Amino acid sequence: MKQFVWLAVGPVLLGTVLGCSTSSDHSTAFDAGTPSGQGTGKSNSSSGTAGAGNLALGTAGTASGFPVIGGGVGGASTGGPAGVAAQTPDASASGGAAAEADPAAPILPANPFVITAHDPLSTFAADVDTASYDIFTNSVSNGSLPPAATVRLEEFVNYFHYGYQAPAADAKVPFSISLAAAPALNPSTLLLRVGIQGRPPSAEKRAANLVFLVDTSGSMAAAGKLPLVQYTLTQALTVLDPTDEISIVTYAGSTEVKLPPTPVAQAATIEKVIDSLVPNGGTNGASGIQLAYAQAKSGFIEGGINHVLLCTDGDFNLGVTSNDALVQLITDKRQSGITFTALGYGASPNDAMMERVSDAGNGTYSVIYSEQSANDYVKDRLLSSLDYIAKDMKIQVEFNPDKVYAYRLLGYEDRDIADKDFRNDVVDAGEVGAGHRVTALYQLVLAGGALPESSTAPAAQDGALYSGPTEVGAEDYALVKVRYKAPDAKTEDAALEVNQTLAADGVADSWSKLDADFQWAYAIASFAEILKNSPYATKSELNTIGNIIGQPLHDGVSEKEQFRASFAKAKGLLH
Repeated sequence: MKQFVWLAVGPVLLGTVLGCSTSSDHSTAFDAGTPSGQGTGKSNSSSGTAGAGNLALGTAGTASGFPVIGGGVGGASTGGPAGVAAQTPDASASGGAAAEADPAAPILPANPFVITAHDPLSTFAADVDTASYDIFTNSVSNGSLPPAATVRLEEFVNYFHYGYQAPAADAKVPFSISLAAAPALNPSTLLLRVGIQGRPPSAEKRAANLVFLVDTSGSMAAAGKLPLVQYTLTQALTVLDPTDEISIVTYAGSTEVKLPPTPVAQAATIEKVIDSLVPNGGTNGASGIQLAYAQAKSGFIEGGINHVLLCTDGDFNLGVTSNDALVQLITDKRQSGITFTALGYGASPNDAMMERVSDAGNGTYSVIYSEQSANDYVKDRLLSSLDYIAKDMKIQVEFNPDKVYAYRLLGYEDRDIADKDFRNDVVDAGEVGAGHRVTALYQLVLAGGALPESSTAPAAQDGALYSGPTEVGAEDYALVKVRYKAPDAKTEDAALEVNQTLAADGVADSWSKLDADFQWAYAIASFAEILKNSPYATKSELNTIGNIIGQPLHDGVSEKEQFRASFAKAKGLLH
């Protein structure tokens, strides 16, 4: 069965560079966070296609007082610089130092431009992690830049709140879609924003069965590790319902159920167990995961929230330790209906492992590095990350080669889904929680235009002409299709699908009409490109970014004020 939803189409910004990855039969995936869009659009039905593609941005100049960030042409590159080097001081008492990259973690190249006639389809899975931005904030607060391998552009953009209009609480489709597009200073270049806004949390939360899986190994002894985990767990009790049930499983050299399912109303009992946790021994994380899932199963609530939250620095050194084996373990367990979140702590959380296991467990990944970040997570993300409104969400953007010569997706390099799997409803994708936002940015070169010149960017992805089925209208720029399942759907259940068209009347005619949310997202994405050492970005863009984020209309917004401070520190480290 298909359902359709109307989307807002409105002004967008263009004319800078950001990154994305491309493969000939794959496209890319989303993280939460979405700027607002204004305007009108058409809602259409769709039947299905296959193909592949990815996108990006870039030009230079000035407009509205802001010079546009430099660009280039694309194509996946395997060589080049490893990224910005990070100095990693010792963990501080308040929350630890900058994260160190896993030596085995690849630094994925930025997505290249794709020639539309060769591949008009870009497909990816929704994702709402924010850990990459958390790592950046922690790093610069301790005087260093984050390792390039930890910089994921989409997680920077999706960290922030945007003014998307949410669907009504009783709407059949649990999210809205906003499209926005506008020309860059280079009139042949267009910036497209795709935004998804989940409906707000329900007034009455579903009953919760939560298992906190706590790493109590010797590596967790630092002040920014186990003591901060204990603080996080104590704060979590303040936002849960009295009837919600909490369990605590610990692991080090061995595993143990420290607290069987206990209602939050017995907070004193729970806090006594939390306070009793002490670090000691090795780290048998796989054994702990097995026990935590067993505990969650024993307290399983039909129709409720059943979730495991791993609290660790990721230093597994006993039992199953390889990322691939841990991912397979979590993948097998998710069939039980129990979801899995990873919370990273300390100076150097195992970013590569925790991102992969949280994705495999249909959960989210965040990094907590101070009491303030613990408070922010508990108040702003904990409940929404547990209460899903849609699962296995996939997005496919189909571009019209008669309107768009080439495109580039910014970020989502590790979230590709094969275009042929868009309507394969057995393929796992991403989950979106209540109130979550997903934003994707594309840079488009319009028909008749030329790719931005660059001496460092890889060649555009090109080849044989695409010969598969098409669904985009002859006069439209793009067709955005979103496919998803209800939160309680089974793997074999059919998905629902909605779509939205970007028509000619949905494209603003000037840069000056770009809305403030889009300007902010543009600046954040451009900055992430610089941190990643993308061939589509240069440090000369830092002043432009500073001008955009310094606009008075962003004054007084806590998360934006925090970024301004972090940006100022990072700018000094980048020069």
